[in-house]
Amino acid sequence: MSTVDIVLAGARGHGRWHLENIRRLQDKGIVRLAGICELTPLTAGELPEGLGTPEQSADFGALLDSTGARIAVICTPIPTHTDLALEAARRGVHILLEKPPAPSYAEFRRMAEGVAAAGVVCQIGFQSLGSHAVPAIRQLIAEGAIGELVGVGGAGAWARPESYYTRAPWAGKRRLNGVDVIDGALTNPLAHAVATGLALNGSTRAEDVTRIETELLRANDIESDDTSCVRISTAQGRPVTVAATLCAEDPDDPYVLVHGTRGRITFWYKQDRVLLQRADHGPEEYDHGRTDLLENLVDHLTDGTDLLVPPDVTGAFMKVVEAIRTAPDPAPLPESAWHRVPGEDRRVVPGVDGLVAASADTLALYSELDTPWVVDALPKEVST
Repeated sequence: MSTVDIVLAGARGHGRWHLENIRRLQDKGIVRLAGICELTPLTAGELPEGLGTPEQSADFGALLDSTGARIAVICTPIPTHTDLALEAARRGVHILLEKPPAPSYAEFRRMAEGVAAAGVVCQIGFQSLGSHAVPAIRQLIAEGAIGELVGVGGAGAWARPESYYTRAPWAGKRRLNGVDVIDGALTNPLAHAVATGLALNGSTRAEDVTRIETELLRANDIESDDTSCVRISTAQGRPVTVAATLCAEDPDDPYVLVHGTRGRITFWYKQDRVLLQRADHGPEEYDHGRTDLLENLVDHLTDGTDLLVPPDVTGAFMKVVEAIRTAPDPAPLPESAWHRVPGEDRRVVPGVDGLVAASADTLALYSELDTPWVVDALPKEVST
């Protein structure tokens, strides 16, 4: 198998993870990092050992041309995703595009249609959908292990310091210079909970979404939501709810909870760990492997392996992004509902950890869980 040349656009921030992953695959002889696109070139100290001396340029198109790269990994600010993906597609370069793929459904469709017209392949970077737990859980559901599927709840109780929102001009913004960003808890840091919940419900495509209810709030002094929930009604007749916060008291790994009439399955998607609980059985726990999405893209190009996350299977997720984009701006929580943690530069909403878990457990919105600060701050908003 020949080595596939890659250009990475966006090598700082989360892009550092991609640098390490490319190095791992380069060590296996699968890929070669041919170029890095950054506004300011990486220093020798920022480049992991073993990656050689890739060409660097702030001009993405020129870098693709000069390197002859076959794949572009795009890990840049959200509003740039569509234009950079289309620039790669016009040159016949295949794409791994970080999530969220676009800040609006219209931009997502422009990207997906342009990529398809160019005849190139695009993988969307929902790494959790590469987990071997996903098909394993689907198999358990198909076998009736938890009875009839009732719905899916997602829970993400994370913490982010206030400096998280000053790390980049677009961080925590809904719009920047008149352009959509939509950098909220559900659309960016905990987007995997939304996409994974939809996948396990069998509701991945745009046409699977029939109605969306949103509750968007914020404790931090930002434009976007940091404490929010969403309930998605689907053509399959089963709801998907996701509750998220970046203001947790005790941050923990996010998970997706699959509800059945005779049991439930908990999937900690960052760990690839599954807990099966069902009637007349003891709890059963499974650890699964994971297929890396860049490696899967290379395998698709070299030997026809099925692509794990093409754009179409993120259509339902993008409908959620659109509902959040068009919802009223997130409501600020009253100062009585949150406090700063001494020495940690972060805001905490007392009780929010339990609220997030209760939402996943009951498939309910915050306002349906007798939470006064939610009811007072924001009536339920509905997008169809």
